Amino acid sequence: MYIVYVIKSASGRRYTGHTSDLERRLIEHNSGMCRTTKGESTWKVAYTEEYATRSDAMKREKWLKSGRGRDFLESILDKTISRNNFT
Repeated sequence: MYIVYVIKSASGRRYTGHTSDLERRLIEHNSGMCRTTKGESTWKVAYTEEYATRSDAMKREKWLKSGRGRDFLESILDKTISRNNFT
């Protein structure tokens, strides 16, 4: 199983990626092991989707990073953030 995930930092930055081990990947993001998220230390999972194959997860990640995908995430995350009081 592969997971497409969106994490959000305390300052509001977002990062979208995919992994087969979300717990390990979040630890890597929060410990500065990832170049793209290194500047911030507190990342929280804001959204996830599960896929059976890595190929499907990569396609979905690519779409979520597109204009329409970002718009979709924006609408989903706005609802999630207000419902869960996520900052």
